[in-house]
Amino acid sequence: MAENLFQNYYLSSFIAVTVLATFATRIIPFVFFERHTEHPLIKHLGRYLPAAVMALLAIVFLQRSATWSLPVVGLDALIPGVLVVLVHLWRSNALLSIAAGTLPYMAIQQAGLF
Repeated sequence: MAENLFQNYYLSSFIAVTVLATFATRIIPFVFFERHTEHPLIKHLGRYLPAAVMALLAIVFLQRSATWSLPVVGLDALIPGVLVVLVHLWRSNALLSIAAGTLPYMAIQQAGLF
């Protein structure tokens, strides 16, 4: 009984600390940069950082997800990647673009097509 109570306390404490840490990391930039929204560095980061992060994610996806031993190298990852780009250029909707890549990628992986 005492051991079970300790495990519940430990788990609850872990969840509480995780929630607080996550909340703190989300709120700190708003608190510190509230008055500095017109600063040139903040404007520069706001303009270029999202594209840089997306490029990094695309590179990591292609590097880690593709099967490089196929006759057409990386085809299992290139097809969903191209679909993401085409759908995003067509509709400019991030959620639709994510779905357009995720669904075919999972279908290819689950069906073992390539």
